[in-house]
Amino acid sequence: MTEVIGIDHIYIAVSDLERSEFFYDRVLLEALGFRKNKFSLGGDPHIQYFNRHFGYVLRPSRTQVAHDSYAPGLHHFCLRVDSAGEVAAVSAQLRSDGIEASEAKLYTEYAQDYWATFFTDPDGVRLEVTNYRLERRERHDNW
Repeated sequence: MTEVIGIDHIYIAVSDLERSEFFYDRVLLEALGFRKNKFSLGGDPHIQYFNRHFGYVLRPSRTQVAHDSYAPGLHHFCLRVDSAGEVAAVSAQLRSDGIEASEAKLYTEYAQDYWATFFTDPDGVRLEVTNYRLERRERHDNW
């Protein structure tokens, strides 16, 4: 059986590429240490943010319908960092950059060691940063 070993890339269609680039520069470059490049595909400009694990690509949308996280499709996208302290640092960085991120806090209703911060991109895509919890570490190490 073939095993998926990771997410290679995610494409997000955005209504205003410049506005989204400004937002994601603060989130992915400044707070989370991604790198960035730009390219054109099919005549459309694309902005790719990437780290060692995957790419997060912005492309222009073709319609101007608002994102609805409770319609079929993407509800939210969660990024994982190593520790609760890093979740707190990301939250503080985003907040200092003017992004309305929630204070990092412990959510025991999800798991005993689940720390997270939540925020939304300019088109309404809900984002989360959480820590690498014990359950996930054990799953990875003992698969």
